[in-house]
Amino acid sequence: MSAESRAQERAPWAVRPDASRGRLHPEPGGDARSPFQRDRDRIIHTGAFRRLQYKTQVFVFHEGDYFRTRLTHSIEVAQIARALARRLRLDEDLAEALALAHDLGHPPFGHAGEEALDSQMRPYGGFDHNAQSLKVVTALEARYAAFDGLNLSWETLEGLAKHNGPVRRPSAYLAEYDRLHPLELTSHASAEAQVAALADDIAYNNHDLDDGVRARLFTLEEAAALPLIGEAYEAARAAHAGMARDRLVTETVRRVINAMVEDVVAETERRIAALAPKSADDIRAAAAPVVAFSAPMQAMNQDVREFLFQRMYRHWRVNRAMQKSKRVSQLLFQLLHGEPRMLPPDWQARAGEPGSAECARLVCDYIAGMTDRFALEEHRRLTDPNIPG
Repeated sequence: MSAESRAQERAPWAVRPDASRGRLHPEPGGDARSPFQRDRDRIIHTGAFRRLQYKTQVFVFHEGDYFRTRLTHSIEVAQIARALARRLRLDEDLAEALALAHDLGHPPFGHAGEEALDSQMRPYGGFDHNAQSLKVVTALEARYAAFDGLNLSWETLEGLAKHNGPVRRPSAYLAEYDRLHPLELTSHASAEAQVAALADDIAYNNHDLDDGVRARLFTLEEAAALPLIGEAYEAARAAHAGMARDRLVTETVRRVINAMVEDVVAETERRIAALAPKSADDIRAAAAPVVAFSAPMQAMNQDVREFLFQRMYRHWRVNRAMQKSKRVSQLLFQLLHGEPRMLPPDWQARAGEPGSAECARLVCDYIAGMTDRFALEEHRRLTDPNIPG
């Protein structure tokens, strides 16, 4: 099917690539790709995207090759986002680009690393991985001769900034960028960005269930006490009696994902029918998101979140790893902020005065870009006198 045919099938409220608001730095088209296909391709080729392979979700990279990383999570989110966008007749390429880019700003060690950087950056405006993702694609990636960042389309940048909803209190960098290139922060994002956000929720909870069972932090039967998991568990057992344990886990998780996807499609179609939007701007101007779980599914999803919080994220083994990871991140920040001459030459040249706000922001960017593995190695180089710098 041609690109023109697919465009004709899009819903009236889908973002139209031929009506994109363009890029901060105008560029010639040059090929047959849509602007959002070009955005997706630029994201995939970044160093930040490659580094997601060695950035943790819950488990630090050396705890096992089987567990999810930020890279595999982003790929799973992109798959679900494309499926939802296709069902809802939205622009699949924009939804995919947002899904692939949404975690580019995550520091090493998952939420432990984010909490550590936020605590160190509190005097300088704090740290937020969503704002950092925008900073990665607008400033930190230095790949092109004509501009810093990736020069992504307005719609992709808007989606990165607002995929979790309107931004009433933007971070320092987001506010600064918005003054240069206004992203209409107080409105909702496009339906494609909302799809990417829901796809993130679906992927996150389900792969943590999978990883948690396989790491033996809890059993599948314990998780099946929850209504959403229990229904999928019983359906899997009924369909394939006597299957191997690993297969039962996979069959259960895929049924949960399917149930959540079907719920989002049904609830979104209900909200669209009530709103009757005629354009993507009508979606942005709506009083509430149009892409959402139903109230019963939202409640069941919250039950899963609470179960994971108690049985996985607060498990003693995970807590040990998180506390060690926080200390690594905090000490790296303190050492480099206090003595930026320990930074690599290209970073050192831009560091400013030791202990300054300018130096803090640069050190934060440096640490946020690290993988788990590099952060641990850098920690050893800076704290062990027996290891050459």
